[in-house]
Amino acid sequence: MIRLFKHYIPHAVLLLGMADFALLLLAADLAWNLRASQIGIDPGALFDRLIPIFGFAVTTLTALIAVGVYGGDALRSMRFACARMLVGVSLAILGLAMIDFVLPGHTYWRSTLLYTMGLSIFLLVMNRLIVGAFLGTSAFRRRVLVLGAGGRAERIRKLSERRGSGFVVVGFVGMSDTKNTVAEAIERSAIHDLSKFVANLGASEVVLALEERRNSLPLKDLLRIKTAGVHVNDFSSFLERETGRVDLDTLNPSWLIFSDGFSSGRAISSVAKRLFDIGASSLLLLLTFPVIVIFAILVKLDSKGPAFFRQVRVGLYGQEFVVLKLRSMRTDAEKDGAKWAEKDDARITRVGKIIRKLRIDELPQVWTVLKGQMSFVGPRPEVPKFVADLDDKLPYYAERHMVKPGITGWAQINYPYGASIEDSRHKLEYDLYYAKNYTPFLDLLILLQTLRVVLWPEGAR
Repeated sequence: MIRLFKHYIPHAVLLLGMADFALLLLAADLAWNLRASQIGIDPGALFDRLIPIFGFAVTTLTALIAVGVYGGDALRSMRFACARMLVGVSLAILGLAMIDFVLPGHTYWRSTLLYTMGLSIFLLVMNRLIVGAFLGTSAFRRRVLVLGAGGRAERIRKLSERRGSGFVVVGFVGMSDTKNTVAEAIERSAIHDLSKFVANLGASEVVLALEERRNSLPLKDLLRIKTAGVHVNDFSSFLERETGRVDLDTLNPSWLIFSDGFSSGRAISSVAKRLFDIGASSLLLLLTFPVIVIFAILVKLDSKGPAFFRQVRVGLYGQEFVVLKLRSMRTDAEKDGAKWAEKDDARITRVGKIIRKLRIDELPQVWTVLKGQMSFVGPRPEVPKFVADLDDKLPYYAERHMVKPGITGWAQINYPYGASIEDSRHKLEYDLYYAKNYTPFLDLLILLQTLRVVLWPEGAR
């Protein structure tokens, strides 16, 4: 994997994205030449149309990222990828066509965009068939040797067996006298020189998956392996990189303290984040005000009670604030106290079901973002009752409050809606990853991926 702005990107995804970008440039230029030949005009020099061609490629690639073309499901399924590519390219073409409508003759010809759309989809599909056929082979996967043969090693094995995994396990080495969970593990005593053993296997990474590290760390071996140019990683850091979340089952305070993350450089990121929140929230409130008014009226007509719902939530550093949303439940929904939404929740009104699926009920929260109590991106703010309960039952839950809560977040785009302690535990793992690694780049990625969640609302309640 390549780490870009503290976020890990698989080599296969980066390779595929670069190839797609080149093909989008090619599609835009071919479409222009085709249209020019049809109407009998000189296509002109390539340099003269570089800006619109580049603009098309950037816009389309952004749309493809937003709809999840480079997610795990799209890499595993050609049918899934084609459906997402069609949606992504269509959204990009519609956006560029609107620009052509507002600024006719100075940007993009709609007729040329139609040809570009067809050529782009064709070339992107061909790219999946040709390049995508090699992404699952071992040539594009890191070769990992696991030191350990217990439960942790078994978890790495299962992770490697998932379709779309970016690594392959080339061997397990049992480092203790206890019974091995992984039957095929080789005992350390049977290996004369561990450094040469790693070299013979062609391993590019060694992962420490020891159940008990006290007095069992092979420091001399690890030093030789490291100085030979092989990457050495511990179990928690490996899982963080491969899953995009912090694993609570193996987490300890020392790892949080000494691992990369929570850097002082986030002060600059926080300033950039706040400037973006102010600009984007002001513009979004201006653009969506008519939508909020229309649905506020519909909420009033659909059921008795106010159009807007106000509730106390817990935000940055555990401070409480009032969140504002369009009301999607009956006014007596919390007469017995706050509780999680359930599947087919009877408390949700008819209009409420619509605005929850389309995330329209979240729009008034933009005002809270403008005031600075929330951000566009961050952990989901919870009610004080839930926070007190979860803080008692889940370790490190308070750490998620070290960043501002958000309308969307890393947990929201990676884990379906949850209404239990176990679901909250899984979402906390993603929240901790975000709190530890957040940068403007990760925020941008989350904002783009939110479009995928809106278009395909997995588990929205």
